[in-house]
Amino acid sequence: MIISKSRDVCLPIMNLIRTKGFSILQQLHMEERLLRASSDNWCIINNGTNQPNIVMGISGKPEELIEVELVLQDQVPVIRRFTGGGTVIVDDRTIFVTFICNKNAIPGLQPYPRPIMSWTGQLYKNAFEAYGNFQLCENDYAFGLRKFGGNAQSITKNRWIHHTSFLWDYDAKSMEYLRLPKRAPEYRLARNHSEFLCRMKDYLTSRSTFIERTISSLEDHFSVRITEFDCVIDASESSQVLTTKLLTNQELEKAYSTQHQSFQK
Repeated sequence: MIISKSRDVCLPIMNLIRTKGFSILQQLHMEERLLRASSDNWCIINNGTNQPNIVMGISGKPEELIEVELVLQDQVPVIRRFTGGGTVIVDDRTIFVTFICNKNAIPGLQPYPRPIMSWTGQLYKNAFEAYGNFQLCENDYAFGLRKFGGNAQSITKNRWIHHTSFLWDYDAKSMEYLRLPKRAPEYRLARNHSEFLCRMKDYLTSRSTFIERTISSLEDHFSVRITEFDCVIDASESSQVLTTKLLTNQELEKAYSTQHQSFQK
């Protein structure tokens, strides 16, 4: 099924996958395959994931980014994804939205990090119209100066991906697993998590409102075609080597040893 605001305008097709409670590790594996092996445009919206996970960027070091002893104690899975960006903890209160596009899908858009970030920022600005003071703050989405959306990107020869974890709600205690990053955006001003973050539920009436408004904003640029989730999962399975991985206990224990030694110094 294709959804388009204007039948008279020839827009590129965007395949839309909507799911709920899907494993974030499996989602990242699917996204990595679609980025590298598909030639189509994709939007993936996953309303929550099935269990809490910590997700780091491709160059993230657990000893610098998480409280490793607490993570080991509570057995929280830690994933290193295939894209850059910061570290987040996600669960069933997180909404994930991903765009995977060909470089020529959006006329005039230069395939570099800042232009892509500006384009997605405008798309979400339209979606959040009349819901709080939405801003693109450096690489984050915020209401005012309080962050509710963290982003990561990757750009290949012919394609790019931009994915976001949106905090519909969060457990303040879960943020204790995360350390304050050494490289923080300037607008954070050394604020702790409770002062820096906000919850989307305090601004919007429902999750479905956000999701439907995002799809509506996307229709300004694409003919949106609903795609069966199970078919995409089957089609994305391949022998391709994936860089997204779940860190082992051995890796985390090594990180804890490094973190502990650094603390003693």
